[in-house]
Amino acid sequence: MNIRNAAASDAAELARIYRYYVEETAISFELEAPSPEEMERRRNEYSQHYPYIVAEDGGHLAGYAYAHPFSARAAYRRSAEVTIYLDKDMTGRGYGRALYGELERRLSEAGITNLYAIVMYPGEGSVEFHEKMGYRIVGRLTDCGEKFGRLWSVVYMEKIL
Repeated sequence: MNIRNAAASDAAELARIYRYYVEETAISFELEAPSPEEMERRRNEYSQHYPYIVAEDGGHLAGYAYAHPFSARAAYRRSAEVTIYLDKDMTGRGYGRALYGELERRLSEAGITNLYAIVMYPGEGSVEFHEKMGYRIVGRLTDCGEKFGRLWSVVYMEKIL
């Protein structure tokens, strides 16, 4: 496994990985899958100031993780929201742990101390994954998202580096 910075040439694979979560799950609250061009726009925007990394194995992207501002307000500059998506066929193989470990290392080196993840609840293993990575639930928003004809809740999870 190789973990590296995401590149513009990864846009189609990032979009492919993310499309599954948008179209088939409530893990993402987006209702339409972004195009590769939109994924590249997002990668370019976030990677200006935060890590945006991919795990590849044998030339295939297994997943990606990135951080972005938790809030635009300057007082939150030591905080970041983190996100991870794995190829649906590559889960349970250690890619998520490796990606988050590298993401956290880079964020810590950049002076980020507070990490936040917004996770669908209850949610297909995402809460459990974050708990194994040292996050804890610090808040819940009840029935705040509507997708697939039903309401979904989210939890805010926090990790202090």
